[in-house]
Amino acid sequence: MKMKHNIFSYTIAYFVLFMGMLSCSDNFVDVDSFDENSEDFFNSEEDYQSALTAAYDLLQSTYLNVMLGEIASDNTLAGGESATDVPGIQEVDDMQHTPVNAQLRDIWSWMFAGVNRANYIMEFKDKTDFPGKEGVLAEATFLRAYYYFELVKWFGDVPLAVDKRLQFGDQDIVERTPKAEVYAQIEQDLKFAAATLPVTQSEIGRVARGAAQALLGKVYLYQEKFTESATVLEELIKNGPYDLVTDYATIFENEHENNIESVFEVQYTDEEGAGFGCLQCSEGNVAVGFNGIRNYSGPVFESGFSFNVPTQEVVDAFEDGDSRKEVAILDIEAWAAQNNGVSYVEGYEHTGYYNRKYISRQGDLNTGDANLTNPNNYRAIRFADVLLMAAEALNRGNISDLRAQGYLNRVRSRAELADVTSTGANLTAAIYHERRVELVGEGHRFFDLVRTGKAAQEIEGFTTNKNELFPIPSIELELTGNRWTQNPGY
Repeated sequence: MKMKHNIFSYTIAYFVLFMGMLSCSDNFVDVDSFDENSEDFFNSEEDYQSALTAAYDLLQSTYLNVMLGEIASDNTLAGGESATDVPGIQEVDDMQHTPVNAQLRDIWSWMFAGVNRANYIMEFKDKTDFPGKEGVLAEATFLRAYYYFELVKWFGDVPLAVDKRLQFGDQDIVERTPKAEVYAQIEQDLKFAAATLPVTQSEIGRVARGAAQALLGKVYLYQEKFTESATVLEELIKNGPYDLVTDYATIFENEHENNIESVFEVQYTDEEGAGFGCLQCSEGNVAVGFNGIRNYSGPVFESGFSFNVPTQEVVDAFEDGDSRKEVAILDIEAWAAQNNGVSYVEGYEHTGYYNRKYISRQGDLNTGDANLTNPNNYRAIRFADVLLMAAEALNRGNISDLRAQGYLNRVRSRAELADVTSTGANLTAAIYHERRVELVGEGHRFFDLVRTGKAAQEIEGFTTNKNELFPIPSIELELTGNRWTQNPGY
């Protein structure tokens, strides 16, 4: 990964070569053995830092997780050019996906590539000492936890590897690990990272203590460990160094990246080209081009592929006077009426709306393919999300509705909305609503609906006891000799 401001860069060609085998493999076990000299690596701090850069690199492929996290929900439709434009995305939108789905296979393989890269560092964690090595190991364990959390959210029970790589041949012996055990390892990794990482990092893009605390609080929340979640999130809220930015409209603009509200941010750049042959190789945010306005001509924005289009329902979910609405949702008809010379083509399932947070803006380098190399960072964990997660944990855990109201109303106050004074179940509903409108377009909605038991009533086509998880890619089952049991319903 090439982080903003050239913080990290590859310097060792052969390291890139054998690490590249992971990112472009079709699945987590179908990889060639590492170079015969790979065990002679990690002889210096530079080697560890290069390996850590490679582990960060797979974060950029999470653009697909974000996009499908919206499309699978009631927030957006697949869109695109036609009903056959990227069939795997259309299937997820319609809740008709099967184990033979290219995009779900990508998420599986790319997240396991991230796990393997983090584990490569941890496998050789004791080989060479240097000042600051604990920090490198803490970043690696955070990344492993992040990738495993994505895998558990999408697929449930997954193979768990700790401090060792999953390599060719392991398909004959590795089994799916119960998600409770995977969660336990994620918690352990994040506790270590939170205790070891500095409060702030001097290099933009490196994970700091608050990211580990926030993700740990989120992992607890997903398991309904409300007391543990509230404890770690409130510690983060009280001790900083994060806060809400004053103007919500600035959060998603490129010039305001890595601001005080960004607890964890995935870095993208437009300095290198990309192609459809290896989307995970792009250093740019691929989702931004996919979200863009089809054949657009006019000010501010660039053209795109018109996927991930917001529904009328989510537009209507905003309260009157909510200042976030126009920041989150671009009403293309209103925009065209306000600006002379605007033209565009209506794509499939056109609703008239676009995900304004993550559509391409004019002013970047337009490195080819321009639609795949957008420099817009992804705000993976914002402080507003931390506040709302803390509010939920306090409320649902019957700990303190008063404190829950306080955190919820900090978010609402910025949106110029009245305070919520309700308690109990009504407060829970208010928190859920606030998460939807505050975080729309950011990839959280589907998993929020699943973990709160509301997916079946909100998502058309959702089947209970099936669609809570996505299917294990069929190729993975075949590679294990069909020893693994497929997720229910598939």
